[in-house]
Amino acid sequence: RWIGKNVSDLTLEDAESFLTAKRLEGRSPETHNHYRSAIKFLYKKVLKTIWDDDTVPAMKRERNLPAVLSCDEINAIIDATPNLKHKAIIATMYSSGLRVSEVVHLHYDDISRTNMTIHVRETKGRIDRYTILSQKNLDLLTEYWYKCGRPKDILFPSSWTGGYLDIASVNQFFKKSAKLAGITRHVSSHACRHSFASHLFESGTDIKYIQSLLGHVDPRSTDVYLHVSNKTLLGIRSPFDNPEGGES
Repeated sequence: RWIGKNVSDLTLEDAESFLTAKRLEGRSPETHNHYRSAIKFLYKKVLKTIWDDDTVPAMKRERNLPAVLSCDEINAIIDATPNLKHKAIIATMYSSGLRVSEVVHLHYDDISRTNMTIHVRETKGRIDRYTILSQKNLDLLTEYWYKCGRPKDILFPSSWTGGYLDIASVNQFFKKSAKLAGITRHVSSHACRHSFASHLFESGTDIKYIQSLLGHVDPRSTDVYLHVSNKTLLGIRSPFDNPEGGES
């Protein structure tokens, strides 16, 4: 309809013209590429037309730096959380670098007191991994477990269904706790994972170990923390402060 042709007469130039117009309208890279994928499927699978990625290129996605909270802000959020289960969930996400989808799928047997590890099974890349278990978090998990029904299967079951918690509900109570803690900028529960990685890097942990703990297959996903860490904690000195610099 937009081109004004019969579908069988469409060309690659028509596809590029349509996508260019959408891009100029201000569509995001994600939306642009969503349109492109649908059109590419139509051309290749339905119309049996030769497709050229150079003629109809994908739009590069914007890579925004992740939001990172300070240790004090993380502790303030946990302290401001009145519900013990919610408190334990937030602490687990931060102390072990878990995604929201991973923490809600934890089971009782995934927590190893002996090895001080957490077995993460439901991962984004469908690859199991182990991550570290903090002693402070273990103490909090132990308190939660004894006071909240001693769950033997799902570690954080829904109070309503007994099944897995809804991810949206975790984001909701995290934002509420952040507000109670006096944090005014926009943050989501994923900031716990970002903060875990950034704080490890600032403390001198090798980026390769952080990549393994986070379960990143692509190292570039972890490299972003090079850009958001507090460089002063890494001991990097600005050349402007170099005493040998002086005035010319």
